[in-house]
Amino acid sequence: QVQLVESGGGLVQPGGSLRLSCAASGSIFSIYAMGWYRQAPGKQRELVAHITTGGRTYYADSVKGRFTISRDNAKNTVYLQMNSLKHEDTAVYYCNALGGQWSWGQGTQVTVSS
Repeated sequence: QVQLVESGGGLVQPGGSLRLSCAASGSIFSIYAMGWYRQAPGKQRELVAHITTGGRTYYADSVKGRFTISRDNAKNTVYLQMNSLKHEDTAVYYCNALGGQWSWGQGTQVTVSS
């Protein structure tokens, strides 16, 4: 079973930036498309970005142009660079294989507030 550990969240002012990291255990990371998801209070978890095994990237309209997903297969790690953060980006952020087929990690809290 793959274990996921997210990190890099924090409190940031509107317009600021954060870089999230997600480390996955196991040797199968490289054969899966990976996604970053988020869940805001009172809302369902949503997919905000994903990256294929070949490195193609896709973004939700709400983050397009502001967030960048990347992966390092040698390190079993996926990243999410978040720029121009807005209040509405406040959420717990999670990574998982696309489709969420692995057990969820603890997530990392991102709070955008002045």
